[in-house]
This record gives sequence, structure tokens and C-alpha cells, in this order.
Amino acid sequence: MRSEKTIILALVIQLIIAAFSSFLVVGLVSLTDPGSTTGAYTVQMGVSGAASDELERIMDLGESREATVFQSETAAMSAFEDREIDAVLHAEPGSDGRIHIDAIAPDGDFRTTLIVTQVKAALTDLETELRLDRTNRLTRAPLSVPDRSDSNPYYGFTYTILVPVLVFLPAFISGSIAADSLAEEFERGTFGLLRVAPLSVPQIIDGKALTMIGIAPAQAGLWLLFLELNGTTIARPIEILVLATAMTGVLVVIGAALAIWVGVRREAQLLYSLLALVVFGASLLLPENPPNLVAKLAIGSPTATSYAILGTLVLSSSVGYWVVRNSLSRHTLGD
Repeated sequence: MRSEKTIILALVIQLIIAAFSSFLVVGLVSLTDPGSTTGAYTVQMGVSGAASDELERIMDLGESREATVFQSETAAMSAFEDREIDAVLHAEPGSDGRIHIDAIAPDGDFRTTLIVTQVKAALTDLETELRLDRTNRLTRAPLSVPDRSDSNPYYGFTYTILVPVLVFLPAFISGSIAADSLAEEFERGTFGLLRVAPLSVPQIIDGKALTMIGIAPAQAGLWLLFLELNGTTIARPIEILVLATAMTGVLVVIGAALAIWVGVRREAQLLYSLLALVVFGASLLLPENPPNLVAKLAIGSPTATSYAILGTLVLSSSVGYWVVRNSLSRHTLGD
């Protein structure tokens, strides 16, 4: 095992992901959804202008924001430049009954994202209140909207990013190991020794390729089981494992084909990495790309298109494996 650096590296990568999964989830969710950090940082906002009283009241209703009233925009900007406040909102009533607000926030760091998020939330709250106060001006009744629900900020990240990564990472690693294993046999000239065994060439290929195809969904299944044990429900695990198997088959076929044509480990690994990225990138152009398909299966909302794409991937994987298996058999027998 110590001599198989590819396998060891694959195990180390997955152990790192497992060990730091909670840290990665919290950190990446904070980047993709700054609102999830509510309560961790209070944004100090300076408000000024003739409509500052109404704006101040809305600001103070928020959990992660506080307002300070300034007599003029100049005074607010001075405090902003001295870092006494995080943002400036200058509000003036317009002749048409609207409130015109100029918002100023710092530029260039992660704190800016949090500040802009809170400014946007405050302005949304102000807009909602003004609409409610002015409903008597409407000539037609507006459509009713559902009540706002406090959803888990990790929900979207878990199903759209974390689950697809855990499903497809073993598939990429299996394809890499398949390319490395077969190319090493050709590079060292040991494939001929394998043919001395009472096994046909297709059986030798099956032993190497099918093992890699079987390992990936087994690992993906363990990830899904761990998610279930930690409270993340996976609605369609069987379909997800079928998808993982099909994707692994495609990647193993790519790795095996490159091993046949190149026959050198380093070049085969490099070409596999490039071609795998190209194939996976091209799959994002599908009506439902593989990460999106995993997410829809995980939350239990697949469509007819989802199953059509899943069937196409399974068929492509099977046909590709058959073609490469026979090509490698003829290639080695010809030698």
C-alpha cells in the first residue's frame, strides 16, 4: 500500500474532507449565504437626512444592526471615515412620496459582504412596511404571498454542494487509479506476465476496472449513510448510487482508454485529469447537469428529464466500457 501513492493520496484527501467537514460547511455557507452569520456581528449604521427617524426605527428592529442618527450626511461620512460606523444611509423624502436613500459601505473585504447584506435587509424591511402603510392607495388587491419561514441556512449548501462533492469525488479518484494501474502495467511490461495466469485478457481488465467502478459507489454510499445518521435526509439514495456508478464507469473508461493509447503513467494521469475536467465541464451544459441531478434526487424532486439523463449516463457508461474492454483485448493480443 505504501508504494501505491495514488491510493494513499486518495484516502488522505477523503480523510481530510471527513475531518474538516463541519468547518468547511460553516465557512463556505458563510461565504455563499452571509445572512447565516446573523447575530455573530452587529453592523453599526449611521443614518441622516429628513427621513432618518423612520429609517432609524427600522434599523433597530433588526437583530444584527444598530443605527446612529447624525445631523447631516457630512457628519455621518466623517464618522464612517474614522471607522466609528460601518455604513452610511442618507434618506430624503421625495416629491412623489417615495424615500430616496443613498447607501455607502466599505469596499474590498469579507466584512463588506456582511454589511451589504444587513443594509439590503434593512431596506427590504423598510419597503415592506411602507407598502403595508400605503395599501389604502391601491386600486386593486395585491396577490397574497406565503409567510416567510426561517429555513436552515445549511440546507441549500448541503444538497447543492456538499452531497454532489461527496458523491463524485470517489468517482474521479477511481478513474485516476484505473488509469494509473493499467498504464503502470504497460510501462513496466508486466501486463504480459498477467496473461500467463489462467485468466483471459477481458477477465484481467474486469478485475482492474470493475474493482474501481465498485469502490466509488461503495464510498458514496457510506457518505450518504453518515449524512443520514447526522440528520440530513437523502430521499433517493438508490438512484444516487446508480448515478455515482454510471459516472464512475465513464471516468474509468476514460482512464483505461488513455492507459491503452499512452502507456506511460505520468502522461496518462495528466491527460486523464484534463479530459475528466473537460467531460465534467461539458456535462454542466445538460438540461440537468450531474450536480443538479444529485441535488434533485437527494431532496426527492426528480423529473422525467432527471431519469432520462440518468438512463443516458448508465447506457453511455456501459457501451463505453464494452468498447474499451474489447479494444484493450485486441490491443494486448496484437502485441
